[in-house]
Amino acid sequence: MLSRLGALGVAALLAGVGVPASASAAPAGRPAAPTTEEARLDRAAPQEILRKSGFDSVAPEFSEALKNARSYDHARRLVVREGQSLWQRAVDRAQGKQRTGISADDDRPLYWARLGMTRELRQWEPDRFALTPDRRARLMGALERSSRGQDSVDHRPGKRGHGHVKRILVTGFDPFTLDRDVRISNPSGAAALALDGTTIRTADGPARVEAVVFPVRWDDFADGVVERALRPYLPRVDLFTTISQGRVGRFDVERTNGAWRGGFGDNENLSRTGTVPVSDPGSQPQWTTTTLPYKEIVAAKTGRFPVYDNTSVTEIPAGGSTPVVRPDGPTEGSTARAGGGGDYLSNEIAYRATLLRDRLGLHDRLPGGHVHTPVLQFGAGNTDPATGDVTDPEFVRNRLDIIAQVRGILGAAASSS
Repeated sequence: MLSRLGALGVAALLAGVGVPASASAAPAGRPAAPTTEEARLDRAAPQEILRKSGFDSVAPEFSEALKNARSYDHARRLVVREGQSLWQRAVDRAQGKQRTGISADDDRPLYWARLGMTRELRQWEPDRFALTPDRRARLMGALERSSRGQDSVDHRPGKRGHGHVKRILVTGFDPFTLDRDVRISNPSGAAALALDGTTIRTADGPARVEAVVFPVRWDDFADGVVERALRPYLPRVDLFTTISQGRVGRFDVERTNGAWRGGFGDNENLSRTGTVPVSDPGSQPQWTTTTLPYKEIVAAKTGRFPVYDNTSVTEIPAGGSTPVVRPDGPTEGSTARAGGGGDYLSNEIAYRATLLRDRLGLHDRLPGGHVHTPVLQFGAGNTDPATGDVTDPEFVRNRLDIIAQVRGILGAAASSS
């Protein structure tokens, strides 16, 4: 989620009630128009992906379930249950527990099925009780969290020392740049689904991975979605990494993250430019750094793609006014204009997660940072979104190789921490 290229803490919560910015509803009695994201559902490729994966029944079944809601509290329980069910179904599918007509490693059925559910909820008018705009927004927030795995992380407290199972938390992203190619998949989201709840072997023994997925929406990040999702878990884990799609043909371990939003359009086609908005901006640093064992990760043989320690940033030097690229990291007193991962939401999630780590007092004991995956590419002859298929053998092979290498990187990081 690199700057301009489409490549994808906070101890106190940001202001607000934890409702996604995309969850706004029409006044009572007036059907809500679908969001920009939801409107893409009617295109041919999303419908084909849903049909071939068997997820085309998710939204209609959710709509029928909503009709049974007897009260707002009942509706909330129903929404959480259905959201968690969708997440678990996507995880089971990614891990080969369900047989479908499209590659099991595909993250796109979860994305498009969730949008079908949010569109149904946005337009739902219950018969048995009044649903105010505020309550509808809270239901939308509950659906977003539950269907992204954010309320089902299962890192039980464990004993350190001999026999300890390490706890790893990873995050992925939804597909994005969908107006360029609506067929797009995001390998970070695919890796999250493939790894959630699995155990990997490290030099120190087993490590359990839990995963969550985030939207590609500026305003949700400004509303504190990252901090709310990660704050309960960071004090309990042994390692974390945020993951997103980056450059073609390579992995990058991002050394430095910057407090700047560059404005590239998100999945709602909105642009935001300026300093990353967080709580307590008076103590906000311009830069945060990885505590992942980047040297060991780069040296490990984790897969076919090269892995780099990326130290470059873009800054305005102290006393200056013009942005300058610094290959070896920021200089003292500089102002951020791009971290190693750019100035889009991949840089921002890395910045927010590592700032949260530091504000919780975990910098010196919790390895954490950001990993960029290679861009997931379609096969030769299948690159035109107007005429291409929704999948092909090379596309699947590339995604499987990226997922496997993410697993290897986590193993190397956990073994060295």
